[in-house]
Amino acid sequence: MQDYKAPQKEALFVMNELLGYEKHYADLGFEDASPDMVEAIFSEAAKFAENELAPINAIGDQEGCKWDDGVVTTPTGFKEAYQKYVEGGWTGMTHPEEFGGQNLPYSLGSIIAEWFSAANHSWAMYPGLSQGCMETLKEWGTPEQQKMFLNNLVAGTWTGTMCLTEPHCGSDLGMLKCKAVPNDDGSYSLTGTKIFISAGEHDMSENIVHIVIARLPDAPSGTKGISLFVVPKFHAGPDGEKLERNQVSCGSIEHKMGIKASASCVINFDGAKGYLVGTENRGLNCMFTFMNSARIGTGLEGLAASDAAFQGALAYAKDRLQFRSMSGVKNPSGPADPIINHPDVRRMLLTQKAFAEGNRALAVYAMQLVDVTHASQNEDAKELAEAKLAFLTPIVKAFLTETAQEVTSYGMQVFGGHGFIAEWGMEQLARDTRICTMYEGTTGIQALDLLARKVAGSRGKLLSVFTDEVKEYCLSIRGKSQFNEWSNSLDKHVHEWHQKTEEIMQRAASNPEELGAASVDYLMYSGYVVVGYFWLKMAVVAQQKIDDGTDDVEFYKAKLHTAKFYFDRLLVRTRSLSLSMDSGASNLMSMEEEQFNIV
Repeated sequence: MQDYKAPQKEALFVMNELLGYEKHYADLGFEDASPDMVEAIFSEAAKFAENELAPINAIGDQEGCKWDDGVVTTPTGFKEAYQKYVEGGWTGMTHPEEFGGQNLPYSLGSIIAEWFSAANHSWAMYPGLSQGCMETLKEWGTPEQQKMFLNNLVAGTWTGTMCLTEPHCGSDLGMLKCKAVPNDDGSYSLTGTKIFISAGEHDMSENIVHIVIARLPDAPSGTKGISLFVVPKFHAGPDGEKLERNQVSCGSIEHKMGIKASASCVINFDGAKGYLVGTENRGLNCMFTFMNSARIGTGLEGLAASDAAFQGALAYAKDRLQFRSMSGVKNPSGPADPIINHPDVRRMLLTQKAFAEGNRALAVYAMQLVDVTHASQNEDAKELAEAKLAFLTPIVKAFLTETAQEVTSYGMQVFGGHGFIAEWGMEQLARDTRICTMYEGTTGIQALDLLARKVAGSRGKLLSVFTDEVKEYCLSIRGKSQFNEWSNSLDKHVHEWHQKTEEIMQRAASNPEELGAASVDYLMYSGYVVVGYFWLKMAVVAQQKIDDGTDDVEFYKAKLHTAKFYFDRLLVRTRSLSLSMDSGASNLMSMEEEQFNIV
């Protein structure tokens, strides 16, 4: 198993040199998030990821969770690591001081969440699910509900979940059957079964607070009849006292391909007492509070796996000796040369590096937008950030997780046969990351959200909000002639992006299936262009640092080399995506269902 190292230097480069986070935090009033404080937090977070989480990652995969008559036991070391996490104050880092938090920016907590996930994906899901629960109660909970639940959630003594999926009802939430019946005291009795509930039952906290969608007796059908409830495993007193057990139980846990140490639970509500969050039949609106943050968080899981796979593959490629380099001997004292000298290994490593670093820039940019929506006093800035975030969220979720499939696969491939066995950890990364394109909305769902709801639904306005930024930046660097080829390429892609959008919407006017047929290719096309924009910006920053006489020349030269690789070998993938979008829906939908039969 390769040693994981948190990418502190890369994160600081993106924050400070690319995106101007020092001014960003100061403008939003986060005085405590000074550069020195950020680096101190990063240092401690890196130690926790490297020394506490990474060593129990393989153990978690080997042992998995155990279920016995409704009780779930996590693998060796998981509970102890969580207690250290709580003692370190990590749970309340980004939450208000009034609930016991530290009131630090969302982005700061999310950047280090990448490292925790990279070190141990399964473990990181337990505190990760609590964040969405807390955000929902902060935004929509009554003062009484906040008093009952938030202090314990922020302290980490209680954890949270999101309970959406039912056996018959996955992404189509309008089909849900879980019922909520009003009680005389203003509470509700919930009855139904939820499945695939991450962290739904475990031994790491004293209580588990479930955010549950359900349907009231007189609710309209479909998504217009969804209400949101908070349902604790143990009843809570008005000041957060833990009381008797509620009618909530874990019927079983799933046996999965990966993230085996994350308890994916069947949760039964048998007349469980809960409380309405928000307004009746408006649960979908409240739900998107945690769904958007959860989707960005899932994108971070893909980024985390990509970086971990790159770290492992790079270390192995420098050490593994096989064959001589085609251009001559590189290791005369050994029987062969390190495989990093072979072109195809370079292709895989550079693909990993380009996606890991480019995707991180996109993710940290999206986090910056979240900060603005949370804390800005400037309504215009807030509105602009919300528009950009609405457009980028499905790209962050889907593109970062889809490219993670390629990057973790290359992690195994660089190792050759050794990548296929458990000893090195590469195959675990691939297995653990496979789920990321599925939960919190599959890639297909994200693609429809992007193309149909966000872009077509706004008649292209949300697309323009982002592409205007790209065009303005490309115009601003016209005087830097060494970057004209790349900025011209982005300009052409932006023009084509709008052109393809208009063509798809025109076809969809007479055949709505055109949106679904083009959507995934459209999302991936969008992802390649967006990440290309950030690679151009990183390259310009790197060149400026070199021109200014930096002492870290090799770091910035590597940025320039990787940017060239991205533009030469990865951005060109948009050519096939463009042709695929052009082909329309008929090659998918004209085949009769019976013709799919193979017997």
